[in-house]
Amino acid sequence: MGDYIVRASAADCKVLALAASTKELVEEARKAHNSSPVVTAALGRLLTAGAMMGVSSLKGEKQLLTLRVNGSGPIGGMVVTGDFKGNVKGYAFHPQAIVPVNKKGKLDVAGVVGKGSLLVIKDLGLKEPYVGQTELVTGEIAEDLTYYFAASEQIPSSVGLGVLMEKNNTVRQAGGFFIQLMPFTEERIIEKIEYHLSKIPSVTELLDNGNSPEQMLSLLLGDLGLCLTDRLPLQWHCGCSAEKIEKAIATIGKKEIEEMIEEGKPVEATCHFCNKSYSIEVEKLKDLLKR
Repeated sequence: MGDYIVRASAADCKVLALAASTKELVEEARKAHNSSPVVTAALGRLLTAGAMMGVSSLKGEKQLLTLRVNGSGPIGGMVVTGDFKGNVKGYAFHPQAIVPVNKKGKLDVAGVVGKGSLLVIKDLGLKEPYVGQTELVTGEIAEDLTYYFAASEQIPSSVGLGVLMEKNNTVRQAGGFFIQLMPFTEERIIEKIEYHLSKIPSVTELLDNGNSPEQMLSLLLGDLGLCLTDRLPLQWHCGCSAEKIEKAIATIGKKEIEEMIEEGKPVEATCHFCNKSYSIEVEKLKDLLKR
């Protein structure tokens, strides 16, 4: 069926929710960066969050959401961007980083990320973007985003994210959910949600047992008048091109371009997000200088 996200409400719109399946786009990220299993798990969680937050919080073509994790662990950091159409891309600073498994014998995302900060940047097309920043409370990404929503946006939330790897290091399952409470939500509703959260398995176990995003939300909110509002495809999409690379070179200044031309060699540039390389020939540099 491909990757997709569903949006929903419950308890007479006092609760808003999203759930997504992101296996294919996380696998695309793994292939683009040749990332280690633990980095794939970390980046996959952030990609899933970026996809859901982009769809839920952005409205127009020129709006963009960026999530940036700066960590003290071997991964160094991660950057993910998403838009309102469900396009998402991202990269890790050190994609081949490796750490031992944790005490439960699972990929140690917290260990590879380490301590640090989470930045949420929303470019809404205004003069200045909105920037929210919180510390990483666990490095597991989901808990860090739950803390971010409470501390920076004052929205009580629960975030679940997961990536399950195959033995050959490809992605077996990936996805997640967001549940957010509107102001003045009754205590009985909160208690029901907390009860369901304490009883359901992990995101990856739910997906691996064949549950769809709709079924995940049903398990969490089915007895609170769950209403599915829409469904949107998600995809890994970079959008880089030789033309954009040329425009970037054109902004660095006349002197610098002249120095590139004097070297007599093509300029090699690689996109951080998708790892695609571009070669800008000397004749093209001369053309850029004229313009």
